[in-house]
Amino acid sequence: MTLSKTEKKILEDSIRDIQDFPKPGIVFKDITTLLNNKEAYGVLMNHLYQRYKEYNLEYIAGIDARGFIFGAALAQMLGIGFVPIRKKGKLPYTTISEKYALEYGVDEIEVHIDAFGKQIGARVLVIDDLIATGGTANAAATLVNQTGAACIECCFIIGLTFLDGIKKLQEKTDVYSVIEVN
Repeated sequence: MTLSKTEKKILEDSIRDIQDFPKPGIVFKDITTLLNNKEAYGVLMNHLYQRYKEYNLEYIAGIDARGFIFGAALAQMLGIGFVPIRKKGKLPYTTISEKYALEYGVDEIEVHIDAFGKQIGARVLVIDDLIATGGTANAAATLVNQTGAACIECCFIIGLTFLDGIKKLQEKTDVYSVIEVN
């Protein structure tokens, strides 16, 4: 399913650009204005439901923290489980973790070792609000696969195509961006 021109405009118009945040030269894509716009959020969630209802997914894994907003709602709509992929030290049970490079340094995310049950090959969609350089998303897809589940696709509300994150992630799994920013 593809967005109609009207739906795409509703979504694009609902995302606010913040100049020079978090540092000079960066244009931050603020999705809080999409979330508080019931029409835009409805268009988005309906689009995601229509896209993924035939994927035979068993879980949605949302990346900390904005991926939780879209992932949990979509999992409920699809009648499947939701799994949080958290920043290091935020999960209470036994975890596996994956480090990834930042512009200056390294960060780490983790998931419960039994997050996808004992089913080998469970079909999982990873979701987050935005992909830029792709470090977090690559780490998330790796974690899903390390548990014995299968990352079927990574989905982003916004994909920054002028950076190489999508291209790098496509070496590991399919990638879908609802809105692409060139």
